[in-house]
Amino acid sequence: MENKQPKYSMDDLLQIMRRLRKECPWDAKQTHESLRQFLLEETYEVLETIDQQQWSKLAEELGDLLLQIVFHSEIAAEKRRFDFNDVVDHISKKLITRHPHVFGNKALNNALQVQENWEHTKVKNEGRDSLLSGVPKAAPALLQAQRLQEKAATVGFDWPEVEPVLDKVIEELNELREEIKNRHLQKIEDELGDVLFALVNLGRFINITAEDALRKTNQKFVRRFQHIEQQYNGDLRAMKKATLKELDRYWEQAKENEK
Repeated sequence: MENKQPKYSMDDLLQIMRRLRKECPWDAKQTHESLRQFLLEETYEVLETIDQQQWSKLAEELGDLLLQIVFHSEIAAEKRRFDFNDVVDHISKKLITRHPHVFGNKALNNALQVQENWEHTKVKNEGRDSLLSGVPKAAPALLQAQRLQEKAATVGFDWPEVEPVLDKVIEELNELREEIKNRHLQKIEDELGDVLFALVNLGRFINITAEDALRKTNQKFVRRFQHIEQQYNGDLRAMKKATLKELDRYWEQAKENEK
């Protein structure tokens, strides 16, 4: 039988990081600030792997993301702020506190009640001055909008059914159309924001995350545009000389190929 190498543990990873911080010049000079870009990059790579359903690769990408958490924890430990055990302790306590229907005696009968309890507990326990204050300001705007709407909905500030949400989208589009006619740039920007907010709300109402939907559409655009590029063998000058009708024909061809 083939001898399998024993798997590394969480303790092993922590020890590896401590050694890297001492012996590797690159790792040793990193700070919380310098690692920000890598945290974002690794998060997006996890999302891309999930979108592409590359399940065999997901463990590797999650490991890269975990590395960032371990890295930040070790930097903090060196400055005697907190360590990885504190990170684990905080999230464990949080999960227990915010799931009283599992670890306590509170009755929560569906996912909506669980979400409402989660949001309201955060406001109470973290001393927040608003239900909306927990939405990260650095989050992507579409995701930020959805989180704001979700939080507002936990106290009943929501549409009763989908039709009024659709009507709101149409209303905002009409207002945008009017401001485009008036050529008032600031008002156009305001109305465009209202349209996007309304569309995010529509997605939330029908259980579609706008951020995910737009990311998938971006990927679809890339695939179809690259199909057009292939028809010209990457000759951008030839593409630029082509008529819009010709480019559209290849675009429709790409759409047909995806069916």
